[in-house]
Amino acid sequence: MPEAVKLTCTTCGQANRVPAARLGDRPKCGHCGDPLLTGTVADLDLRIHDKATRGDDLPLLVDYWAPWCGPCRAMAPEFARAAASLAPMARLARINTQDHPEVSARLGIRGIPLLILYHRGREVARLAGARPAAGIAAFVRQSLSQPA
Repeated sequence: MPEAVKLTCTTCGQANRVPAARLGDRPKCGHCGDPLLTGTVADLDLRIHDKATRGDDLPLLVDYWAPWCGPCRAMAPEFARAAASLAPMARLARINTQDHPEVSARLGIRGIPLLILYHRGREVARLAGARPAAGIAAFVRQSLSQPA
């Protein structure tokens, strides 16, 4: 692992460098003071989504969802459980595709819920459909263990 890890604050969008050895110490944003690794699901807007998916060094799993989607709502508690189990190895976030339809068009999203795993500025893997927490965590671990 590198000496320092770049993380985008999901609250204010500020880029932060965190010593890799301190990831488990609940680091905070140098700009707004909010925690960078909470073990919870962060709600993203389009600006922070784009910045985090393109620049973060830590794996970021994004749930593309909408409030009218029954499977999306049913998966939300499972996604939250997966976030707690994967911290500080990965961060989990979600973006509302109803509020940000341009993200669906840009990424070619045809159905939701859709999980996309990003690592170091590139898309690593996709997983469609609602999943249990264990399945989400296994997807992240398996996708990250595969050679690039």
